[in-house]
Amino acid sequence: MIDVQRLRVLRVVAEHGSFNQAAAALRLTPSAVSQHVAALERSLGTQVVARSTRGVTLTQAGHIMVGAAEAVAAELEHAQQQVARLSTGRTQLSVATFTSGGRLLLPAALTRLTAVHPRTVLHIREGEPEDTLPLVRQGAVDLALAYHFDGPLPVGPGPSSRLEWTPLLEDPLHVVLPRVHRLADRDALDLAELAAEPWVLGCLKTEAYLRRYAERAGFDPEVRGTTTDYFFARSLVAAGMGISLIPSIALAPEIPGLCTVPIKSPGPIRHIGVATISRDDRPHVTTFIRALREQALQHNGH
Repeated sequence: MIDVQRLRVLRVVAEHGSFNQAAAALRLTPSAVSQHVAALERSLGTQVVARSTRGVTLTQAGHIMVGAAEAVAAELEHAQQQVARLSTGRTQLSVATFTSGGRLLLPAALTRLTAVHPRTVLHIREGEPEDTLPLVRQGAVDLALAYHFDGPLPVGPGPSSRLEWTPLLEDPLHVVLPRVHRLADRDALDLAELAAEPWVLGCLKTEAYLRRYAERAGFDPEVRGTTTDYFFARSLVAAGMGISLIPSIALAPEIPGLCTVPIKSPGPIRHIGVATISRDDRPHVTTFIRALREQALQHNGH
């Protein structure tokens, strides 16, 4: 029989790509982590990780076992919640969210949820999709409000087939300029027209996205600053540091002296949705996802 603790250790090793880093996260010694993985490999009769001087990577068998580890963790967490509900009569709902999406969609959706399920205890956890989507797979949160750009969901190591993705809205990115800028009166802009402009951006992923689109437009953008807050980035634009690329839902509140111009199609877009693991015995989760969809529809109607 496969030891659940060894599966947990493998999952953390896969997350960190290193025995040393996994050991620190698990509060074990690197030797103990290595022994757990070796024991798992002996029980399976095959390698689950490939070891090198640069760290460890999962083998095909390792990917399968990480998926099993996440499924086991999710089932145990779900069972614990069911037992807690029996003893307290209260239901727990744990929601992970990124900042701008949470600010737009969560308050009204939470109000709708508590009106239908008043005995639900809510827990909110902030984080970027690459951190929160694996938590959904592992059962550490019930759902995640997340986004992705052109590519697939950033689900991290292991299979993503257990995740159910419900699209909510599309969030186009806009150019933010000082109102006195020579291009401020345009109805729409091509990125190539901004090749000579300095940029200040609101997150590292937006910078990577800008560079990808700029490469298609034939230029290498001069990035003078990258922050972790879109409002801060817009404040730097207002201070004259450059221009910015901001998702539409992060354009409020307005900052005096700035204007917003759409990018000509096909422009960069964030796809916002909610990720969860489908279950039949969680009506509060179903209610909450419905509330998120209703709130997204209201936003799209404005």
